[in-house]
Amino acid sequence: MVKDSKMVIAVRKDLDLGKGKIAVQVAHAAVTLALHAKKYERADFKRWIKGGQKKVVIKIASLEELFSLKEKLESSGFYVCQISDAGYTQVPPNTVTCIGVGPADSEKLDPITSSYPLL
Repeated sequence: MVKDSKMVIAVRKDLDLGKGKIAVQVAHAAVTLALHAKKYERADFKRWIKGGQKKVVIKIASLEELFSLKEKLESSGFYVCQISDAGYTQVPPNTVTCIGVGPADSEKLDPITSSYPLL
């Protein structure tokens, strides 16, 4: 059986970002994760590319909750990217908007991320 690979991007909902801003922040995370995985020639990257490039976006209530999730993921051995906004439009400069993880085996990610609601 082929393993399912995906990215999970967690977006802060306490910032009340517009739909377009959320889309851009999620895109930043996805591109950052893909470039990192390709650079290090991870098997998960190839499986993710061939498997349709699955991405799941979840919502996080606060910065504290975001950092808690980031710590859980990193302590489980996952690479996590943190995305901060430049601050030109909706939030102050360097505001952390989201984190991303993967592409990684869904079976390994789900126990950590599946309890969060989808965006």
